[in-house]
Amino acid sequence: MSDEKVINFMALRKIALALSITLVLVAITSLAVNKLQFGLDFTGGTLIEVGYEQAPDLVVIRSQLQAANFDDAVVQNFGSDRDILVRLGQAFNDKVGEDVLAILQAGSATEVELRRSEYVGAQVGEELTEQGGLGMLVALAIVMLYVAFRFQLKFSVGAVVALAHDVLIVLGIFSVLKLDFDLTVLAAILAVIGYSLNDTIVVSDRIRENFRKLRKGTAEEIVNESLSQTLGRTLVTSITTILVLAALLVFGGELIYGFALALMIGVVVGTYSSIYVASNVLLMMGISKEDLIIPPKEDVVEGEGFEVDLADFEDDRK
Repeated sequence: MSDEKVINFMALRKIALALSITLVLVAITSLAVNKLQFGLDFTGGTLIEVGYEQAPDLVVIRSQLQAANFDDAVVQNFGSDRDILVRLGQAFNDKVGEDVLAILQAGSATEVELRRSEYVGAQVGEELTEQGGLGMLVALAIVMLYVAFRFQLKFSVGAVVALAHDVLIVLGIFSVLKLDFDLTVLAAILAVIGYSLNDTIVVSDRIRENFRKLRKGTAEEIVNESLSQTLGRTLVTSITTILVLAALLVFGGELIYGFALALMIGVVVGTYSSIYVASNVLLMMGISKEDLIIPPKEDVVEGEGFEVDLADFEDDRK
């Protein structure tokens, strides 16, 4: 074994397994009972465009609409900083646009013009929901094949279990907290899959290398050494990513709040899963040196009644 300090990560693997199972069960239960709070992209609703003579403060507009019981209003600039798009997750009627215009006009010192008021159908949302779910399944299947070809089938199972674990927990947190799930959050979920997979492959590559290189040590000891060797890289990557996401979460505004939150949760959970889920699955499946041994290649010349191993012959010449 290496002289470097080795952290006994796998001493807590049973506790980590119980924690992961609990979190996944809570997530699945919440998704079944509370479901996801789909945003306007998936449910449909009313879209209103208004124009100001001077650039307004979006925070003030949101406060005005929330005070008028439009709690689900999404406010953003559209084109220029004087054009405002308001999305409401409620059924369309002719009075909605006029009501929103009256509210905004009452809180503005300049003239506010209603440009359009229309219904956004949910059919596009249904298509996106179906395609998004199908895309995730296809991505997991491709990941499983890739890891199986590059490493070994047991690594493939561990990677897919870790990815499913991460996605379910992120979705579960959004379901438990009843946060809006829109296209930006779906994009974050897909980004979480890529981040978690990259981290898992780095760890898996070191585990495979150490299984082939180290002559002594149990599977658990080799996994611990591999995780210890990659810990610095994992922490640096995770911490720098979290710092950027924290800035987006605080200063990015309402439109990317869900994206930043989902990705931050995914980075934390993905870092945990690359250590305690993927590696734990490998040990549960009985990973061993025999699974990763490279088959020996012998160059043999067949003669009349005898065979010569060229590798041994070259050694004798030296």
